[in-house]
Amino acid sequence: MSRRSGKGRGPGGKAGPGGKAGPSGRGLKTRVRSAKGRSLSSTRWLERQLNDPYVAEARKRGYRSRAAFKLAQIDDKFAVLRVGARVVDLGAAPGGWSQVARERCGDAARIVALDLQEMEPLPGVVVLHGDFGEPAVQARVREALGGPADVVLSDMAAPATGHAQTDHLRIMRLAEEAYAFAAEILAPGGAFVAKVLQGGSEATLLAALKRAFAKVRHVKPPASRADSAELYLVATGFRGAGGEDRAP
Repeated sequence: MSRRSGKGRGPGGKAGPGGKAGPSGRGLKTRVRSAKGRSLSSTRWLERQLNDPYVAEARKRGYRSRAAFKLAQIDDKFAVLRVGARVVDLGAAPGGWSQVARERCGDAARIVALDLQEMEPLPGVVVLHGDFGEPAVQARVREALGGPADVVLSDMAAPATGHAQTDHLRIMRLAEEAYAFAAEILAPGGAFVAKVLQGGSEATLLAALKRAFAKVRHVKPPASRADSAELYLVATGFRGAGGEDRAP
C-alpha cells in the first residue's frame, strides 16, 4: 500500500485450522531461477511470494492481498469488528482489509474504503477515492457512513525510500494523521487499528491513544512477516470527542 493507500477468516467467515485465520498448510518450496533482465532482488521477491503460504491462501479464499489475514488475526484476538458496525478503511487498496471487515460485520454494516489510488469495486463496500486529510473527502466519508464510525482501520505505508529512519518517520506520520482523523469521526466506545514500526518514535502517538481510549495494545499478527518491523496499535473503548486533545 502507498500513502493513504493498500493491504482470517475467509469468504463466508470461514476460519483456518483450529479456528484461526490463516493458511491451511505448507507446500513444497519453489525456487526461482535468475532470468535475463530480472534483478536479484526481484528474483528473491518473486521466490518469497511463491513460497508464502499466506499469498497462496489469499488466492484460494479470494482475498485481494495477504494482508487480509493480518486484520482477521487482529480481530480474532481483540474482537474489534462487530456485526452491523460502521467501518472506515484508510489506505484500503487493493481491498483485503475491507473484504475481511465486510465478511465479519455482515450485510447490515457500512464499510467505507478510502484510498488515493483507484480501487476496484467490492460488494457491500463503498469505495471512495481521495485524501482523507481534505475536509471535502472527510465529508464524503461521513455521508457514506451515515453516522459516527465504530472502527477506523489504517494499514497505510508510505513508499519506501531505502533509508530506514526516513521510512520509519513517514509511516509514523501516517499513523498520527489516521488517529487525528479517527478522533474526529469515531463514536464513543469505538476502536482504532493502525500500522506502526518498531523504533521508539511512536511514544507520542501511544501517549495520545492512552488518553483517548480505555485500552491500547501492540500486536504483531502471525501473518506479519518475521523480518518486518511492523506492529499494529489496537486501541479500544474510545472515550469520545472530549476525551483527548486530538493532535498527537
